[in-house]
Amino acid sequence: MTVRAAIVGMGRWGQRLALSLQGSGKIQFVAGVTRRVGRAQEFADTHGIPLTSHYDDVISNPAIDAVVLATPHRQHAQQVLAAVAAGKHVLCEKPFTLDRVSAARCIEAAQAAGIVLAVGMNRRFLPAVRDLMARARSGDLGTLLHVEANYSANAIGFYPAGSWRLDPAEVPCGGLTGLGIHMIDSMIEMLGPVQSVVAVSSSRMISEIDDVTAVLLEFASGASASLSTMLATPMIWRLHAFGSAAHAELRGIARLEVTRRNDAPAQVFDYAPVDIERMELEAFADAVKGYAPFPVPLDDAYHVVAVCEAIVRSAATGERVELDPVLAVSQA
Repeated sequence: MTVRAAIVGMGRWGQRLALSLQGSGKIQFVAGVTRRVGRAQEFADTHGIPLTSHYDDVISNPAIDAVVLATPHRQHAQQVLAAVAAGKHVLCEKPFTLDRVSAARCIEAAQAAGIVLAVGMNRRFLPAVRDLMARARSGDLGTLLHVEANYSANAIGFYPAGSWRLDPAEVPCGGLTGLGIHMIDSMIEMLGPVQSVVAVSSSRMISEIDDVTAVLLEFASGASASLSTMLATPMIWRLHAFGSAAHAELRGIARLEVTRRNDAPAQVFDYAPVDIERMELEAFADAVKGYAPFPVPLDDAYHVVAVCEAIVRSAATGERVELDPVLAVSQA
């Protein structure tokens, strides 16, 4: 059975998701939704995706099993709830929602309806990330002490005037919801619940939104972490976990370097490129068909939202924000 899905949001990212599914036998986009049909019509025609400008057209269509949301962030919660009410499974691109209350409402609605709700954290599918997580869980690094992360890119002049990605209500703390959120997800997977955050965020080069954000995080385990995310510097993707026996650094998405206490040269592991968008979408299809749970637990997805919300609050107030160190939304 091929899952018949609608792609909602046919901009740059929605089109990338559609391209990643070419030839997949697990899931196909059989419809698309976009606010400006004319902009996406040529792409949709080329790839055989019928378009509509009305979300209700796809969630009311009995021939559609699921929706994939690649829409502005503030629309996510309402669109998830509408799809769940219509009996459609949902893959929502990150950020899931922008606050804990709406995230909890979406999760509870999906669970009550028996609907698969998945949150797109595609960096979890990188082989190098899976290797790092396995080493962290197995004790290969010893007791985990601290994680450093930096996910930044150059967005100067990248988005046209009026783009929703230049709206601070859609992208609070600049690169947090687009880039840094992946690192927060990795930190939670490695270190568990976040206990507190302190953040600063500012606009240095891009007038509309913040472009420099820095965060210190404390975890209930006693570990700590630091996160930097910028939108005004060349691309960097770096995740470095420090343990009592070794430290392991991801330099980019395909190389892991492990250094041990014996002062021997670092072990270097290189990984072949993979299509993480296709892997994510096909994992969603497997979850819809009941073959396997989606690899991002909803408890983690909820906690990521809670941490991001706390970071935005800390940056606005200049104060440390404490979190209830509980992953499960049912206990929030």
